[in-house]
Amino acid sequence: MMDMVSDWRKLAQAWQTRFLIDAYADGVRFAAAVGEACGEAVPELRLGASYVDVATRDEGLAERISAVAAEQGLKADPAAVAQLEIALDTAELVEIGPFWAAVLTGSTDSFTGNDVMDPTGRVANLWFQGTTPHEPPRQRFHLDLWLPPEVVPARIEAAIAAGGKVVYDDEAPMFIVLADPQGNKVCLCTSEGR
Repeated sequence: MMDMVSDWRKLAQAWQTRFLIDAYADGVRFAAAVGEACGEAVPELRLGASYVDVATRDEGLAERISAVAAEQGLKADPAAVAQLEIALDTAELVEIGPFWAAVLTGSTDSFTGNDVMDPTGRVANLWFQGTTPHEPPRQRFHLDLWLPPEVVPARIEAAIAAGGKVVYDDEAPMFIVLADPQGNKVCLCTSEGR
C-alpha cells in the first residue's frame, strides 16, 4: 500500500478519509489549500462543522491532500468513513437497469455495467447482483455497507448484540453477510482481498 494509508481507506469506488477541524473556518482554509494543491484534479470534499470528508480515486492526489492536512496540523480519522451501496438481486439486469437509472438519476446514461451510479454522488449506488431466475418472495434488495476493515469487528459485535447473526463469512474480509432477526441481510464490505 501507499505511505498515506494511515490517513485513508479504500471503499467501493474511492479512497476516503475524514480530517478533523476545530472550526468551520479551518475547514474552509483547508478546502482552499486542497484546491490550490490539486490543480485541475478534483477531489470530492464535504465540509461539516467539525470535519472535512474527502474522496478521490487518485492515490497520488490522496497523498498530496494528506500533505496539505499535515501542513495545517489536521488529524485524519479514517475509521469515520463509510459508503452505502444498495444491491438488487436479478437475473435480468438489462431489463430493469435503465428503469432504475432513470428513477434514481434522471438519465438512463447512469446505467453502466452492473451499476447505476449518480454522477452527483447524492444517491447511493445501486448495483445488480446476478442470480438465477426465481419466483418471489425471494429476497431481492440488500445493503452493501463499505467500511474501513478495522471497523468491521465492532459492527459485527454490535449487530449480534442487537439480535442479528452472521450468515456467511467464507469470503471475509472482502465481505461478511449479516441478517437481522427476520432474515433481512446486509453485507459489510472492505477492500481487503479484492
